[in-house]
Amino acid sequence: AKINDDAVTDAKQSLSGAAKAWVNFNGTGTVAIRDSFNVSSITDDGSVGSYTVNFTNSFANANYAVGALSSFGIYARTTTPATTSAFKLGTFDTRTAANEDQTFVYLTFFGD
Repeated sequence: AKINDDAVTDAKQSLSGAAKAWVNFNGTGTVAIRDSFNVSSITDDGSVGSYTVNFTNSFANANYAVGALSSFGIYARTTTPATTSAFKLGTFDTRTAANEDQTFVYLTFFGD
């Protein structure tokens, strides 16, 4: 049975192998989410290229996997970047290795 694409339901959240959260956001100026699923907000953490992704519905544990892409480089911002309710990341310019706000940041989260 097809689950309505716009419905956030328990059944949709528990599909094995399905992304449990994803976001496409602009990290320059005032951070803005372009589109997302199970992401309530993005926090600009006050340093250049530093953000926290906040989930609408928490994960069961912090052992989820993250797929990430940005205009240049992206990294997990701390040695323990994941909690059940949020994920900390940073973006940088691969040419200079300096932290840099990015216009296009894409993240996908898989887990329980």
